[in-house]
Formats: sequence, structure tokens, C-alpha cells
Amino acid sequence: MNFEFMIRFSDDKMAKVQEIIARYPEGKQKSALLPLLHLAQETFGGWLDVPVMDYVAELLQIDPIEVYEVATFYSMYNLKPVGKYMFEVCHTGPCMISGADNIVAYITEKLGIKPGETTADGLFTLKTAECLGACGYAPMMQLGKHYREHLTKEKVDAIIDECRRNAAANN
Repeated sequence: MNFEFMIRFSDDKMAKVQEIIARYPEGKQKSALLPLLHLAQETFGGWLDVPVMDYVAELLQIDPIEVYEVATFYSMYNLKPVGKYMFEVCHTGPCMISGADNIVAYITEKLGIKPGETTADGLFTLKTAECLGACGYAPMMQLGKHYREHLTKEKVDAIIDECRRNAAANN
């Protein structure tokens, strides 16, 4: 299927696609799948719907199922729309022992969403994540490219307030 008129990277992004694919040996273009999925997610609204994944498959000349398998395996890819701010709370051993389950419960109560859901205003999404590699700072979460560590209810309140202020300032 040709996605040229439905979904298409800009010329600048397409140059980036070609640069990424060129990193890998001839015939091994599938190796570019992870970075291309990141680029697609960033470009097409913060999530990967089926037409976007099909477009990536077409660019790499692989079967769409190969893209779906990867996108559904890794939690860093969003398969449905997400909020402007995504709270990814680590829920593996050290964080759980340190109270991550209480933090998730508090965020659920505070924002009225469960893990995997987004607030009605589209501002917040709550996810649980596998180990984020910051066990000494538990409980913790990733918010965009930054870690928020040693979480308490008070710190969560401050983070939510900060996100709301930033969203209001950018509107």
C-alpha cells in the first residue's frame, strides 16, 4: 500500500530516515526499526497507529507484522494517544519495596486515571514501567526525558502543579 498521501515524513525527516537506514549494512535495514519508530512517534502525534506502523514497514521494506511485534513489545512506544505529560512510574522490585504502588495509587486518585489511561483534558497519562535503572532513587518515575526521584505524595502534587503551570503558560 502506498501511504504517500495519507502519512508522510517531511523532506527533512525523510533525510533523517535515510541517514538512520544508512547506518546499517545493505539488506539489514530492519535494524533501523527502533529509531524509526521513535522518529515516527515523535512526528505523528506522540503515538503509533496502524497506518503509521505500516508506513514505517513500507520504508524499511519489511512486513507490517514485524513492526507491530516490536511496537507492542516495548513500553516506550504508545499504541494509543497519550497526554502531554506522561508519568511512567517504575514498578519493579526496588521501587515497589520503596512504595511505588502507593505512588501509582495516589496518582490514580489525584488525576482520576488508572495506569494506561489519559485524563479527559489530554494533559496526563499514567503508565507503569519496567526498571528504569534508578533503583537507588526509588520510588521514581520518568517524565519526558527526566527522572523524578524519591517520590512522595507532596512531590507528586508539586510535579502535577508544575505540569499544569507549564501547560497553561504554553497555551
